Amino acid sequence: MSQNPFDALGGGGFDMNALLQQAQQMQEQLQSAQARLSETTVEGTVSGGAVTVEVNGVGELVGVRISAGGFDAADPDDLADLGDMIVAAYRDAKAQADALASETLGPLAGGGLPGAPGGGQLGF
Repeated sequence: MSQNPFDALGGGGFDMNALLQQAQQMQEQLQSAQARLSETTVEGTVSGGAVTVEVNGVGELVGVRISAGGFDAADPDDLADLGDMIVAAYRDAKAQADALASETLGPLAGGGLPGAPGGGQLGF
């Protein structure tokens, strides 16, 4: 069999070096985007600002603020409510962080390799 199996890709051949260089560039772009996300923060808040949490773009909790006078530390029900509010505020912030990550990483994570069979999408 003397025919090059990559001739079907067009252009008379397959440039492995170009493909590897493109993959390396994509990896560098992905790492850069992830670094930017880890430095970006979003806030989630509940009950009119009674509890606010800060989460970075990769979803790590980096801060919690509780407004003064809103809770009685001696009241078990207030403390339970406070715990629930922290969880709710975190979920709010995490949803925002996930949306930001999807927007930032989406073009890098889902684009496949241009020029690859399947219209730029990897067929795995």
